[in-house]
Formats: sequence, C-alpha cells, structure tokens
Amino acid sequence: MTVRRVVGLETEYGVLAPSAPGANSTLLSAQVVNAYAATVRQGYGHLAGTRWDYADETPLSDARGWSVPRAGADPTQLTDAPRELTAEQVALAGGDARAGETLYSEVLDEGADAAGHVLMNMVLGNGARLYVDHAHPEYSSPETTNPRDAVLWDQAGDLVTLAAARRIAESPGFAEVLLYKNNTDNKGVSYGAHENYLMPRQTPFDDIATGLLPFFASRQVLCGSGRVGLGAAGRAPGYQVSQRADFFEAEVGLETTIRRPLVNTRDEPHAVWEKYRRLHVIVGDANLGQVSTYLRVGTTSLVLALIEAGRCPDLGLRDPVAALQSISHDPTLRAAVELSDGRRLTALDLQEGYLDAARALCADTGADDAQTTDVLSRWQWTIDTLRRDVAAAAGQVDWVAKLRLMEQYRDRHSLGWDDPRISLMDLQWADIRPEKGLYHRLAARGMVETLFTPEQVAAAVGTPPEDTRAYFRGRALTAYPDDVVGASWDSLIFSVPGRPGLERVSMLEPLRGTRGLVGPLFDASLEIGEFVDRLRSGTR
Repeated sequence: MTVRRVVGLETEYGVLAPSAPGANSTLLSAQVVNAYAATVRQGYGHLAGTRWDYADETPLSDARGWSVPRAGADPTQLTDAPRELTAEQVALAGGDARAGETLYSEVLDEGADAAGHVLMNMVLGNGARLYVDHAHPEYSSPETTNPRDAVLWDQAGDLVTLAAARRIAESPGFAEVLLYKNNTDNKGVSYGAHENYLMPRQTPFDDIATGLLPFFASRQVLCGSGRVGLGAAGRAPGYQVSQRADFFEAEVGLETTIRRPLVNTRDEPHAVWEKYRRLHVIVGDANLGQVSTYLRVGTTSLVLALIEAGRCPDLGLRDPVAALQSISHDPTLRAAVELSDGRRLTALDLQEGYLDAARALCADTGADDAQTTDVLSRWQWTIDTLRRDVAAAAGQVDWVAKLRLMEQYRDRHSLGWDDPRISLMDLQWADIRPEKGLYHRLAARGMVETLFTPEQVAAAVGTPPEDTRAYFRGRALTAYPDDVVGASWDSLIFSVPGRPGLERVSMLEPLRGTRGLVGPLFDASLEIGEFVDRLRSGTR
C-alpha cells in the first residue's frame, strides 16, 4: 500500500481590483495571465504562451457510462471550447472601462501574440498551466507522483500568480490587482480548489463513490481552510471548518459550478482511456498551509488504495450533503452525523475508521515508502490532537490556525462573528502577498509548520517534476519555445521549420516523458527536427 499515485492540483484564485470595484473579473483574470507572460518573456527572452490544445478534452463524458448532450449542458461545463479575446475586444468589453484600458496597455501587449490576441492560456516551464477559468485565474499544477511533490508544485502556483500581481502593481497607470487563495467571495459565489488522482479504470465507479462520500464529508476537519459566516452567502454569523461545504447540493454528479456534487463524475483521464480513470475532486478547500495540503492529498490517496483493494470501511451516511454541512458548521467537532445503519459518529470517528482500515491494509501488504508511513503518522496525530484540544492543532491545520488568530482578536476587542473586521480578517488571511496575508505572517514567525523552504518553492516555479510527463512538457517549453505551438496534458504539438504541417507527440502515459527517459535528449541540445525524430523513433 502506498500514497504514491499520479496527482495534480488546481487552484482558482479570487481576484479583486480595489480601485476599480466594478471591474470585470474575467478581464482581470486575463490581465493576470498576460502579466505573467510578460514577466516570463522578460526573464527568458521569448514569448510565453503556447496555445492550449483542446482536441482531446471531453468534459461531458460521465464516469457512470454516458455523455451529456452538448445542447443540454450548462455553459460552464464546456471547458473544451477555447476562449480568446483580442485586445480590441478587451478594450471594448462591458464592465469597468479602466479594466479594458489596463488590459490593452503596453505591458500586457508584450504578452499578446502576433495576432494581437490577449492570452487566456499559458503552459509554463514547470509543466503547469496558467489560464482564465470563467472569472478566475487558475493555476493547474504539473503531474506529480506523491503528496510532498503535490504540495511543492501547488505552492509554486502561489509564487506564479504573485509574480503576475507584482508586475501589474509595479506598472505605472495600472489598477492594482489582488489575488486570494480562498474559495468564496462571501456573497454567494464559490470557486474551486480541485484535485486529480489517477486510478485504474477497472475499479468500479460505484465503489469509488460509495467509499468516498463519508470520507469527503469528514475530511475537512483535517484540511479545511475555515470560513467566517454560515450559508452560501455567509449571512448567518459564525465560523465554520470549510470554505466550500455550504455550496454542495448533490452526492454524485458531473457539474462543478452548479448543483455541485461531493463526488464528481467527469470521465476525462488525459491518459490511456482503457487503462486509467482520473478522479476529479471538487469538494476540497484551497490551502495555504503546506501540511493541510499534504494531508488532503496523502489521506485521499490512501483511501483510494483502500477502495482499489476492496478494503474500504462501511461508513455510509444517511445524508452525505447534510453531514458535510453539519460537520463544517461545528468547529468544536462534537457534531455527530447519522449513518445508514443508524449509528451516529463524529467526523473524527469517521476519519479514524478510514485510518484504521488503512493501517490494517498496510499491515497486510506493507507500507511501500516513507511518505506512506509519514502520512499515516500525521493522520493519527491530527485526529488525536483534535480530540484532545482543537487549538493545539493550529500549527498544522489551516482552519484551526485561522480560528485561533480570530478568537484572539475577538477576545481582545469584544467582537462578534458578524463584525465586519472579522470578515476582513477572513479575506486578509487568504491574501497571497507575504507582507499582507495573515497566513504568511504567521508562517514567517514560525507559527505554522512548513515542509519546504522558500528557496525550494521558488525553484519549483521554473523546473518541472522529474518523474512524470510534466518533465517533457516543461523542458520542451523551455528548450524549444519557438517550436512548440500547442500543448495539452497528453500531447505537445511542434512546428518544425522546413516541414509541412505540424507534428503531434502523444504523451498518454503519465509516467513516461520523465528525466530518466528524455533528459539525455534535452541535454544533447539537438535541433528541433532531430529532437522530434528521436522522439518518434521511441527514445522516450
């Protein structure tokens, strides 16, 4: 048994221009992407912004065995349709005029392509993707093979978006754009922090959903980000464990922005279809804390191993959606939820049931690596600590760290949960600027545990993981920037001078394209034609 599997994380950042409150969020998000393109161009001497290849995307394919008719799909589900704006369209777009002028200005024009289109997608040298997802800038991390690497390259995304915001703020005449790693504007709108786990397709999807529903309803106590306000619009006073809990309405389903389900059924593996299933998880919070992200990925990977082995505990909930929200609304962690068999258990009881099953499977099969042992140990420690004294977990659990800070401020100033200053703290917690964000200020004082140094995170901004196809994607973008004309998770498209047409290189196996397989090709500094020919000959 192991926590190792192919994993990728996605973060949609909250975006705000304080001096232009009416600014169109989609335009501000495009501004972020183009600002980072200009930054990369300045640093590396070439234009960043390889177009995203949508050819293999199938967002309406459902893991339960059918596809949703395109005519009946919500527009937000059609993520296989490229979204592009010309500079002129941006300047003339509805919303705040200053936002249009900002996007059309000189600095962002550096990030536009030769046709004058404003970039909506970038593929980065670390193998990640930065793009506009509806009304938010989104960073999708490169594929990794273990929880630690998932944390590292997720943290790199915070530096990528911070660099874009810095570029905008330092440019004369630009309206400052602030970015927040959170999941709601507390006005009824939520945006995601998604996880992707590769699984064997042979695992029945019904088993996956059955095993995950109780786990997802209770996992938030380990890795929730905390939120001020109850209800989708946050109007009722109080503090809850999860940013996302109040926005879920269904147990299982294909949607991600409406009728949100705890278990998403999108069947788009970005890999060999017959072999792999990509589990797309939308129920998690965006974590600033490294340990919370580590536990979010590590415990989920172990539960998936239980499901694949047929060893998942029977903890079916009578109403998983209601349980998710009941658990979130009780930061004392005393709330008990009803199981299908009539038992009532707390979130910590549910988590311990999964932990015990994982320990038993490890005892029978062996823990294959040190990270597996570490995740099991941290999982146990977190459950035990939360049982004994919730506040004692503040150094490791995001929602507890935020709660403790807010409680101290409330006590000092005799404030209720409905005081606007507390809501402002909630927002400021998620500010990605180290000098402003409350989380980052705690981290700078050593009050939260970190797994990586700032230097390690900074290095991950420009270098890809070495043990997945992300290595090939990222290195190709860096080594052959003028010759890569399209990219997706499972292919790259090259334009080779002197040859007719384009050359598509398939990457359907996520564990190929690694440094061990293609590193020597990059190290040889081949001309692009020879490089592609060597790839075609099977040297990868």
